[in-house]
Amino acid sequence: MSVLIQILILILVLVGTSFSILGVLGLIRLPDVYARLHAAGKVGVFGAALLAVAVALSAPATASKAILLVVLLIVAGPVVSHALASAAHRLSIPIKQALRDELTEARKRLSRPN
Repeated sequence: MSVLIQILILILVLVGTSFSILGVLGLIRLPDVYARLHAAGKVGVFGAALLAVAVALSAPATASKAILLVVLLIVAGPVVSHALASAAHRLSIPIKQALRDELTEARKRLSRPN
C-alpha cells in the first residue's frame, strides 16, 4: 500500500472520528429532541460514511460492502431523522426557542371547520 493512500486513510479516520465526536457532543449539549436529531442525523452519518470509506481504501476486498454501507447511510440517515422528528412532533414534544412552527400552524388551519 502506498504512502499516499495510507495518509489519505489516516485523514479520513481522523475527520470521520471528529465528525462522530461532534455528533455525540451535539446529542449531549443541544436543548431539544429536534436539534439533537439534526446533530445525529447529519454529523453522525458523515462520520460513519468517512470511516467506511477509510475501510474501503484499507481493505480492498471489502470495498464493495463499505461503499454500499456509505450509500445506505447517506440515503437512509435523513429519512430516519425526519421520521423521528415527525413522531416527536405528533407526540407534542415542545420545541425550545422556536422561531416558527409551520407544521403546527398547518394542522390548526386544517382542523378548523369551514
